[in-house]
Amino acid sequence: MRPAFSHVGIVGAGSWGTALALVLHRNGLRVTVWGNDAYAVSQIEALKENRPYLPGVPLPELIQFTADTRALDSLDLLLLVTPSRAVREVASRLSTLPLKSGCVLLSCTKGVERGSGLRMSEILRETLPDHSIAVLSGPSHAEEVALSAPTAVVIGCEDEELATRLQAAFNQPAFRAYTSSDVIGIELGGALKNIYALAAGVGDGLQLGDNTKAALVTRSLAELMRLGCALGGRRETFMGLSGIGDLMVTCFSQHSRNRAVGERLGRGESLGYIVSSMRMIAEGIPTTASAYECARRLEVDTPIIDQIRLLLDGSLSPAEAMAALLARDPRRE
Repeated sequence: MRPAFSHVGIVGAGSWGTALALVLHRNGLRVTVWGNDAYAVSQIEALKENRPYLPGVPLPELIQFTADTRALDSLDLLLLVTPSRAVREVASRLSTLPLKSGCVLLSCTKGVERGSGLRMSEILRETLPDHSIAVLSGPSHAEEVALSAPTAVVIGCEDEELATRLQAAFNQPAFRAYTSSDVIGIELGGALKNIYALAAGVGDGLQLGDNTKAALVTRSLAELMRLGCALGGRRETFMGLSGIGDLMVTCFSQHSRNRAVGERLGRGESLGYIVSSMRMIAEGIPTTASAYECARRLEVDTPIIDQIRLLLDGSLSPAEAMAALLARDPRRE
């Protein structure tokens, strides 16, 4: 088997990119993190702390933060850790750089592109066809990963040897990496769960209680699997880390941006105000529109996605969206 990677780059200097840099550094890898905002990146490099996104977490001197794309020329592995709406633009920019011919691309972004319905790895394959591509997903809040809280993720890759090499790069006692060949299922699980976290947060904001949340999350899993399988994912994948695992942590965690957005909506705040007050992006917002388009194209029944779309569009209030779900005809589970 070929040796593990020696020089790893991360595109995206937010909380998740920084947390993954720490994981890779702990495994003895040389890590360079690239960010688009030169001033913000220079502050992180100078302070050795990502104060806007991971305050209080010291960063080792050996992790380099830069806004110079020339630092990406010598990489063996490049992680894409940007908002989903920026992936195509970033990938196009990377396609103009002299990346090493053997550089592996690892997508760590959870989302589905609006209009095309493409997953993040499909955008990378379309834009950078000469590079091997894999994905990483699972229940993994950056705030906990950065502090070495025990975490498990799954690496999706159709090439078994490459999956094993990636696994070796990440695996450590506090960060357990599993592998799977179901790239489609892993990406869809990680993307769709953010929509259901919005719904779970709405229930929290309306103070509907634990019974409601348990029912909502359970039915969300059924809907996620229904749409995910129609889009090509495997049923068993949605029962794993990138499916039910990520769904649970995102719907219940205090760290979940999507759940927090839903809670604020449930309390009566407007979506525009919520978005303007946030530093980071809640991926469930754009993914709701993308998932709705996919579901209608495939004629898949997605009542929760449908109601969240209407809520985000301003067509329904949180209470009306919940009432519409509860008014559905009874049926077999």
